[in-house]
Amino acid sequence: MSVKKPLEGVRVVEMSTFIAVPACARYFAEFGADVIKIEPKSGDQVRFNGASEGRLGDPYENTTFDLENAHKRSLVVNLKAPEGREILYKLLEDTDIFLTNWRPQALAKLGLNYEDLKDRFPKLVYASFTGFGEAGPDMNLPGYDFTAFWARGGLLGTLYQKDSEPVNLIPGIGDHVSGMFLAAGIMTALYNAQKTGKGDKVTTNLLHCSVFVQGIAIQAAQYEGLGQTYPISRKTAENPFNNTYKSKDGRHIQISMPPFDLFYPTFMPLIGREDLVGNERYTMASITENKLHAEFVQILTDAFALKTAEEWTKILTEGDIPFSIAQTWEEVLVDKQAWAAGVFEEVDYPSGKRAMVRPPVSIEGADALPYTRAPMLAEHTEDILRELGYSDGQLKEWHEKGVYNTWDDVKGYVMSRA
Repeated sequence: MSVKKPLEGVRVVEMSTFIAVPACARYFAEFGADVIKIEPKSGDQVRFNGASEGRLGDPYENTTFDLENAHKRSLVVNLKAPEGREILYKLLEDTDIFLTNWRPQALAKLGLNYEDLKDRFPKLVYASFTGFGEAGPDMNLPGYDFTAFWARGGLLGTLYQKDSEPVNLIPGIGDHVSGMFLAAGIMTALYNAQKTGKGDKVTTNLLHCSVFVQGIAIQAAQYEGLGQTYPISRKTAENPFNNTYKSKDGRHIQISMPPFDLFYPTFMPLIGREDLVGNERYTMASITENKLHAEFVQILTDAFALKTAEEWTKILTEGDIPFSIAQTWEEVLVDKQAWAAGVFEEVDYPSGKRAMVRPPVSIEGADALPYTRAPMLAEHTEDILRELGYSDGQLKEWHEKGVYNTWDDVKGYVMSRA
């Protein structure tokens, strides 16, 4: 039985490192596109981040690299050499999408920016991802998820409890969000290119994506005096029904009821405070006007402390109240709903079976590709070069000159860094 691949026949050339752009390219690979990942001889640095992420550094069990790069092929060429750029140009002749997160000045130095390529490859969709955008005083600064998305974008400086410390960050959150935004832009441009025969340049950046996902709050921050200035305390939440409360056994429970007054008469009896139903003191307008946030939050805090998380789960579920226990990663890994929804796939690794996270989009009628490992560094170099029509004699000459590398060339280096 053949596998249905909606993007079969689409070729993507990815020239990037770390998370956002590789995650974007993985999305295309997931649905059947031929994604060729171009790396330097030293490899994408994510190949070597095991120790800093609390996982194995073994190249045969690199769960992070597999998450971002499964179903791709790896090509290692020296783009500083004229022959290396010739290989890239030859590859781009039959490529639909070119993806990169190199900084603008680096692309310009090698003649690989959009202006250099658009006339030579008019059908090509050229996608560029940066930390801070391609204009402005900081356009050439190095940008990572932690800095450009979390810190510069305003998340880190606002979303923590007042009088405490900023939250501990983990890698990939901003990158994955931004990578999917980039994929959406690319698909729009690809659709247009297939209709008109003309490709376009698609851009986004960590800073803009961060501000966009916070757009509701950032725009509201312009209205001084109408709301609290972040960071705030959960003890004075603007809407006490959008807040966390601790159970008797110490679990944090997030409730979310944005239409406060609508939920109020249903919710209050569930927490044993039916006596407050109809009390005009605790309408949303009254709480806001009279600054009763702390008072009402304390009422809820006292109520939640009387029962365990298991008891609250039963009560709130039966009451059809939007809530969730604040789970740990270890709990998410065994969450029955997550498994049923296709979030994870079990994959065999040298150390045993591991739950691997699947891309978050499914398409009815398109078969999900079985999870596979990402390519080893330079694993497919010679296969790709032969597909481009280069002879064995040409390959031998270029290999001796160091124009390209194979897995056998770099294996010792990779294993030494494991």
